[in-house]
Amino acid sequence: MNQERIYQVLLGPLVSEKASLAAERGQVAFRVSADATKPEIKKAVEQLFNVTVEGVQVLNRKGKQKRTIRGFGKRNDIRKAYVKLAEGQDIDFLDVE
Repeated sequence: MNQERIYQVLLGPLVSEKASLAAERGQVAFRVSADATKPEIKKAVEQLFNVTVEGVQVLNRKGKQKRTIRGFGKRNDIRKAYVKLAEGQDIDFLDVE
């Protein structure tokens, strides 16, 4: 996988209460692009952070419908990936080059 595709697949880390609970179990949460597949996410995380990935779980969160002055609008859909790291490995987001 080329370096350009890595940055198209991984959009950024997720910081939430659920993501911090998953971090206790050795998982890291990322926002990923809508067309990203599990093998692509696994390769991107392994190449970018130099860790071993055991598994990837992906979910799609539908955007909420909100009422506006001009009728109804819809927020963007979000695709998340929970990446299970090998035992003893960790990702430090401040140490990435």
